[in-house]
Amino acid sequence: MQEQGKEILRNRRAWHDYELLERFEAGLALVGSEVKAIRAGRISIAEAYAKPHHGELYIYDMHIATYDPASGRNHDPLRPRKLLLHRFQIARLSSKVEQKGLTIVPLRVYTNKRGIVKIEIALARGKATHDRRDEIRKRDLEREIRRGGRL
Repeated sequence: MQEQGKEILRNRRAWHDYELLERFEAGLALVGSEVKAIRAGRISIAEAYAKPHHGELYIYDMHIATYDPASGRNHDPLRPRKLLLHRFQIARLSSKVEQKGLTIVPLRVYTNKRGIVKIEIALARGKATHDRRDEIRKRDLEREIRRGGRL
């Protein structure tokens, strides 16, 4: 069996706050100190989002903490980072984002089996508060039915 990659971080809020329409795997254009910090788990994607800029896709507000051993050659923790996707994928995402209510959110950061840092992104539509409440109510009801309890 081949060695699988390691999941570094998962954005749990994305499944709760958004209706995920399509998922994509993308590479990240990173500098060395960023890769080291990510592998150490010093990353946050809770507030991150992606948007097109001059025919390329960038991720904003993804916080990668500085890597102390890199000292003088460290990176800016909040700099926009380029997502590496095929041109047709970027064009597709760009046209969809122009539609009202759609955004691109990061779902998880992981390393593939060769150790390369990847990010899973999704084209998503924000859920209304009542939709989230309905989802929680349905989940609780199903859980109660599985337990064999009363309704």
